Amino acid sequence: MRRASERQVARDDSNINFEDIPRLTEEQLASMVRLREVKRKVAVSVRLDPRVLDWLKSKGEGHLTRINDILKNLMEAERRIEPWQKAQPPK
Repeated sequence: MRRASERQVARDDSNINFEDIPRLTEEQLASMVRLREVKRKVAVSVRLDPRVLDWLKSKGEGHLTRINDILKNLMEAERRIEPWQKAQPPK
C-alpha cells in the first residue's frame, strides 16, 4: 500500500481531465461530514461498575469507542470552562 501511494505522489496529474465527473449537488454537500483526525489510541485497562458497562453495551456495538467519546467530550467541555473560571474573581 505504501509503495502505491508513493508512486501516486511521484506522478504529475496536472493533465487529468475532470470534466466528465459530475459536480456534487447541494444535497450531497449538505450530507457530508468531516472525518475526525485519526490518531493512534493507547491501550489501557479500566475497571468499570457493572451497571455502567451494561448501559454502554445496551447502546449497541462500539461501547469501547463510546467510552473514549464520552471522556473526550468531558475533557473538551472542561477546557472550554477553565478559561472562564480563571477570569472570575475569587469569592
